[in-house]
Amino acid sequence: MKRIAILGATGSIGGSALDVIERHPDRYRAGVLAAGRQVEALLELCRKHRPEHAVIADPAGFRRLRDGLQEAGLATHAHAGPEALAEVAAEEAETVVAAIVGAAGVPSVLAAARAGRRILLANKEAVVVAGDLLTAAVAAHGAELLPVDSEHNALFQCLPQPASRAGQHPAVRRIVLTASGGPFRGRSRDELAAVSPEQACAHPNWSMGRKISVDSATLMNKGLEVIEAHWLFGLPAERIDVVVHPQSLVHSLVDYVDGSTLAQLGLPDMRTALAYGLAWPERIEAGVGALDLLRAGRLDFEPPDRTAFPALDLAFGALRAGIGATTVLNAANEVAVSAFLQRELGFLAMADCIAATLDAVAPDPGADLEARLALDARARRVASDWIARQR
Repeated sequence: MKRIAILGATGSIGGSALDVIERHPDRYRAGVLAAGRQVEALLELCRKHRPEHAVIADPAGFRRLRDGLQEAGLATHAHAGPEALAEVAAEEAETVVAAIVGAAGVPSVLAAARAGRRILLANKEAVVVAGDLLTAAVAAHGAELLPVDSEHNALFQCLPQPASRAGQHPAVRRIVLTASGGPFRGRSRDELAAVSPEQACAHPNWSMGRKISVDSATLMNKGLEVIEAHWLFGLPAERIDVVVHPQSLVHSLVDYVDGSTLAQLGLPDMRTALAYGLAWPERIEAGVGALDLLRAGRLDFEPPDRTAFPALDLAFGALRAGIGATTVLNAANEVAVSAFLQRELGFLAMADCIAATLDAVAPDPGADLEARLALDARARRVASDWIARQR
């Protein structure tokens, strides 16, 4: 029986992970459930799954979490704060599902790597902000890093093993990440000026949280995935490409030097990647049906519109500039998306904010996580100041 820690248990990825775990009660147990601020949702999950540990990242939620567990008659231990999140994730489970959104998830992912755990990585910011630190920790402590973003999981399945050395494999020519194009595929830049948060969050294929939905709408999500692919698979920007595939059935592709292209296909359901990560190298039932190509009818591919969606080129540029620049990019994007969702910033202005922050902040990454988080904080201040001036 393997104990699983689910960091970000109240989100869509956490829910999908719990669904897969429930299907295999003889193999897996949700031993740790963690959330950011949603205490009541976390308590509801605890009542259902009865974990040994529950963690709320916001310390203000500790008393309600502790009292709620006692009221439910549960023996679950309550914890609170970022330090507790990292410690419990590292110490109390063999496998960690890292699904906390944003840079807030970085310390817990690093802690799990240093504890030698299997990490099912859904927090791309951990790689964008600390890819060098994370891959070094994985190598030094014998951890396993398995991506569960659909695109990177597809690449993992199509690449030679170990996938982390794909860039050194003489047979691999390039990798191709597919993008749905989001809800605004086909719109011109002028047509995007007045779109609303509700429109941006209405993804045509995937059920996701609001932040990642906006990232998908701007194509920043794909840009972050390009950076993530660089660190996970050791390929330079020149050997990573992006193609828009609106059906979201081909999740990514690998081109080989002999002219072969391997692709992973499946229905757009995160449970496939999570089940693969939990059981790898085995395959287990995920609750996802088989892909019916006759019913799908057609598979379309087209280049991304880099004029209407400049975030993709901003991400490629940051990747070429180094880990400090990708840290600044990610921080500015998180601030800009939050402002857009609060109707304080227009859709097109998000990319302007990110570009201005990249120009204003010296991307010195430092040598450790503390320096990286300090750089992240500086970039957030600059981005927030830029937004305030636009008002």
